[in-house]
Amino acid sequence: MPIQIIVPEGVLTAEAEAEAFRKLTDLLLRLHGLTGNKFMTPNVIGEVTVVPKGRTFSGGKRTDIAVFELKVPSFVLPTQELKDAWIAEGTAIIEEAAKGRIKREHIFSSVSYAVEGAWGIGGIAYSNADLGSAVAAQAAA
Repeated sequence: MPIQIIVPEGVLTAEAEAEAFRKLTDLLLRLHGLTGNKFMTPNVIGEVTVVPKGRTFSGGKRTDIAVFELKVPSFVLPTQELKDAWIAEGTAIIEEAAKGRIKREHIFSSVSYAVEGAWGIGGIAYSNADLGSAVAAQAAA
């Protein structure tokens, strides 16, 4: 489940990048009751992309913004309540990590869903049912 954090230079320290990514990972797992799941935990992946200062925009104008994006199978964050929690708590994580170097109203989030059967891990294409089975098997282990 890829997470991507995009920020301009100077918004997050290297330590804050790692901490924010860990907290977003923990948030995603917690929202689904999967904290510690041996299948899902290592498959929450992603990166922090740092772009040069002056290369992020809002309203067509150069603006320091932060974006955190999540790509998941369609059964992840299936309810509006879970989406709301992901966005609200994730925004707070980024805001805390930035330590005032970015305005809350300049933190953006999105969630996109993979096509059924097109989720690949280690060269294997998983359907939603296959992923659910793999997650459940590790929860029981």
